[in-house]
Amino acid sequence: MLVFWQLGSHLLATSIPVAGSLAPKPTLDSFIWLISSGEIFPHLFASLQRIAIGLGAALLVGIPLGLALGFSKRLEMWCTPSFQLLRMVSPLSWMPIIVMLLGVGNLPIYFLLAFASVWSLIISTSAGVKSIDPQWLLLARSMSASKRETLCKIVVPAITSHVLTGLRVSIGIAWVILVPCEMLGVNEGLGYFILDTRDRLAYSELMAVVVVIGLIGWGLDSLIRLAMSK
Repeated sequence: MLVFWQLGSHLLATSIPVAGSLAPKPTLDSFIWLISSGEIFPHLFASLQRIAIGLGAALLVGIPLGLALGFSKRLEMWCTPSFQLLRMVSPLSWMPIIVMLLGVGNLPIYFLLAFASVWSLIISTSAGVKSIDPQWLLLARSMSASKRETLCKIVVPAITSHVLTGLRVSIGIAWVILVPCEMLGVNEGLGYFILDTRDRLAYSELMAVVVVIGLIGWGLDSLIRLAMSK
């Protein structure tokens, strides 16, 4: 990848001189400066905070709703058409409406992140419930287990891997949606910082931020995969 990156920037620089600033060496220099100076950390922490809140809201909504859909075929039949319709609409399509209703700032970003990531959690949780062996639920009823005991001892262990898979997909979607969301109405975050570097014509810093976004996204995905392997 580094070879193609260097070759591509070198070829482009012959006709577009600014492309030389996007090469690996200037990007690495800017990356080291951003880390050593600490300039990128406030933006990074702001982005991670938004991801945590958006995903937290998606988990609070998606898991209970997925459980309800998994246990109730009638509810699933009623809700699935609407959910599929909403799921297929790009979250970024809602940006003008959400900004008009909620204003600018963090609140519309939280909503868009939660809206973008909740669907995979609903689907995966519902699929996890459907994968539970009915004999286990029958055994719980025959042993007079309470609903709480059935949920904690049978349902939760059975759906954990499905929920983590859905969370992995949700993190990827939310991390991709975050950057364009932060380009509107906020003054910190990785998306905002990309616009700032563009306006300052600091193209090597811009490329370094792109690398940071890729590395952090990779790290978040690795954490979920680590949790899934245990």
